[in-house]
Amino acid sequence: MKETSCSGWRPGAWLWGILAGTALQLHQASLWPGAYYAACALLGAAASLLLACWRKPARWPDRACCCLAAAALAFGLAGLRAANQAQTALSPALEGVDLQVEGVVVAMPLPVTGGQRFRLKTERAWREGAPVGVPPLMDLSWYRADHRAFARIAPEQPASAEHALPLLQAGQRWRLPLRLRAPHGSLNPHGFDYEMWMWEQGVQATGYVRHGKPQEPVLLASQQGHGVERLRQHVRDAMVQQLAPPGQPQAAQQARIAGVLVALVTGEQRAIDREDWRVFRITGVAHLMAISGLHITLFAWVAAAMIGFGWRCSPRLCLWLPATRVALWGGVVCAGLYAVFSGWGIPAQRTVLMLVVVAALASSGRQWPWYMRWLLACVCVVLAQPMALLQAGFWLSFLAVGILFASDRGIDRRSPAAPEPGPAVRGLRRLRMAVVQLLREQWVVTLAITPLSLLLFGQVSVVGFLANLLAIPWVTWVVTPLALLGVLVPALWEAAAWALHPLMAVLQWLARWPHAALWLAAAPAWAGLAAIVGGVWLVLPWPWRLRLLGLPCLLPALWWQPLRPLPGQFALWALDVGQGQAVLVQTARHTLLYDAGPLYGPGSNAGDRVVVPTLQALGARGLDSGRLDLLVLSHAHVDHSGGAQAVLEQLRPLGLLGSLLPHERRRLGLASAPWRDCQAGQAWSWDGVRFSVLYPLAEDAGPVPGSGSGPRTDSGNAYSCVLRIEAAVWGGHAAVALLPGDIERAQERDMLRHHAASPGLLKADLMLAPHHGSNTSSTRLLLEAVGPRWAVAQTGYRNRFGHPALPVQRRYQEMQIALRNTVDCGAAYWRSDQPQALACERQQRPRYWHHGVASANSPEGGPGINKTNQPLIPDEG
Repeated sequence: MKETSCSGWRPGAWLWGILAGTALQLHQASLWPGAYYAACALLGAAASLLLACWRKPARWPDRACCCLAAAALAFGLAGLRAANQAQTALSPALEGVDLQVEGVVVAMPLPVTGGQRFRLKTERAWREGAPVGVPPLMDLSWYRADHRAFARIAPEQPASAEHALPLLQAGQRWRLPLRLRAPHGSLNPHGFDYEMWMWEQGVQATGYVRHGKPQEPVLLASQQGHGVERLRQHVRDAMVQQLAPPGQPQAAQQARIAGVLVALVTGEQRAIDREDWRVFRITGVAHLMAISGLHITLFAWVAAAMIGFGWRCSPRLCLWLPATRVALWGGVVCAGLYAVFSGWGIPAQRTVLMLVVVAALASSGRQWPWYMRWLLACVCVVLAQPMALLQAGFWLSFLAVGILFASDRGIDRRSPAAPEPGPAVRGLRRLRMAVVQLLREQWVVTLAITPLSLLLFGQVSVVGFLANLLAIPWVTWVVTPLALLGVLVPALWEAAAWALHPLMAVLQWLARWPHAALWLAAAPAWAGLAAIVGGVWLVLPWPWRLRLLGLPCLLPALWWQPLRPLPGQFALWALDVGQGQAVLVQTARHTLLYDAGPLYGPGSNAGDRVVVPTLQALGARGLDSGRLDLLVLSHAHVDHSGGAQAVLEQLRPLGLLGSLLPHERRRLGLASAPWRDCQAGQAWSWDGVRFSVLYPLAEDAGPVPGSGSGPRTDSGNAYSCVLRIEAAVWGGHAAVALLPGDIERAQERDMLRHHAASPGLLKADLMLAPHHGSNTSSTRLLLEAVGPRWAVAQTGYRNRFGHPALPVQRRYQEMQIALRNTVDCGAAYWRSDQPQALACERQQRPRYWHHGVASANSPEGGPGINKTNQPLIPDEG
């Protein structure tokens, strides 16, 4: 087929340029003025039009110019979108103040412990009667007046009639008294970027509904559009009521089954229990347990087959429009409707757009090769959603589709001389070929996608092939159809739950296998790309001797180990866990974790969400090599010990050290762990690095230090385990880090008095700010005795305690001690062989969507200090 002037080399170069330009814009640390992006887009569009009319034969400069023109166009378009969105950000002056906001609930609310969460599309807002501008979309929480958002230990009590909340529904218009803040999340090495996720959703503010104010919430209207969301909410509530009615035996297990089915029908992934998500991740079937591209594509295929069958039954309709075209577009329309009902999430939008592009190409009659159709679908998705390039689902979906196309060998055909078999033989042969094709596709996708999964998640599911082999057909052809048909015939939800039970049992059994999943250290980009190339190489339709050349490409990523400190030196990560503490210390061959981060709420803690993923990415995997050697819990408060159980279960530390009492260890699930009480005078050496415990003192094992009270009943701040870490001499200096936990004035005074004979013992280059920079700690005497170059305060954004306190910040400033706060620093990294430098994760990988809070906690004041006692809603939910 002869190519026209608009085909051949130009489309390929232009499409690759679009991807390159978008990727370049997404890596900007800060945004340019909108006019610059507009000029870039206009220049790229004009150059693209000129090159489209170019009639001369293709040469490499022509291809390069076409690629550059497309890159300029895509860079400008993505930048314009980002600049427009940035203009709707929440003003810092409106953070933490009382506002009246009027808007419409635009999404299905989510019930949570003690309240509910919902998304509001704002219409107008006032502050003290004066109109103000707020972001168009915000995520809000509405808790009962008697609910303590941070009462993480006390069990939730039933709501009284006077404190019961109204039933929120999509489409309701409310006037609400709110307190807002900008989306702010933790930023750690190889960790989840919450602020990027919120930016992609278009949400520029979070907050909560206020109680006890003169302006009470007012319902202004009940049904203001959003009928699909109301239908989704009705279906979800009906499913939960039927499958897991409260007060029934085994209600917890039924609720978990109901949560999975709700996710399959309505796309509400938050309904799935966190433990079930863990099982799905280990077994590699997480992509099946929520509405994904696979479900929508399958739905389109089934709908197209049914529409085509029905259309062919009428010769008159076939004469009017071909059945194949009607079936093609009918399937796309049905997929779009299904995606809308499932919540019209970002992955669903990508899938529908891809189906539209493929259907349009098929209808146009253009005979493009598969890789051009694949590339065009990628580009259309990226133009509509530039942030898709940063999403794991985008790469996993398109790589899987591309691999299936590239590795297709065609169907083996019988020899023309062979006799025609009978109907029974033909049926068995078709069944055999279908089974073989299913096994082959599953094997090809698993082999090719595993290196990409390793690069994106640092995890390889050993049982993933077997689990997917069982789960894909069962979920796709049994569970999901029954759950969807239950919308019309609710009794079928019971059948879907019955069908899901055995699958869940098998998946839980597989997840309990030894080494069911392997977590590998995060490899650098070059090693990950080499592994992806190797995985693709192994499945291409080439001779097996040639395909084996892909194996060496896998080795760097599979065997990669991050660089450890030299013998005698250590590295320290002060992780960004919000209002809490978790510090990772690595020597040449050992790893120590000081505290495990806070408990965020029921079923959510820093251990699961921050500490364990970070340690696994840095090489601590819970296996014989790279194991966590020691977990130190400074004291029992939940902002330090909330993630301890998750760390214990997933990383299996060799030992635990701390000041917790037996009943506190039982409450945290640590009763059976090897435990040592923390006491001054304990010391040990690892790889030439000396670790010493400076506090609590031996004589303070009974009453609270400095109080003269009776025997202690808990291990609060006064019993914090103070750890000193000293490196070997390097460059004429032995660097020291001091981790003082939450000690306060009395304990600082006792420690100084006890070690007065050895004043040099307290000297340090880096110190964690005691008690997160509270005004009860960091006395001038302690700072003079320690004399650190750096101090790090691990705090939460706009925390209700006001940490670090302004007087404390001024004290550090007056004594010329550089104080870094994880709010504006992210995770802080410090090395004993370079004590003069401290690296901040937010400065190491800045992006324009990251929340700028450099002045929020400055000594001069600012919006970051929140002195109210109102409950703060965890950023990441």
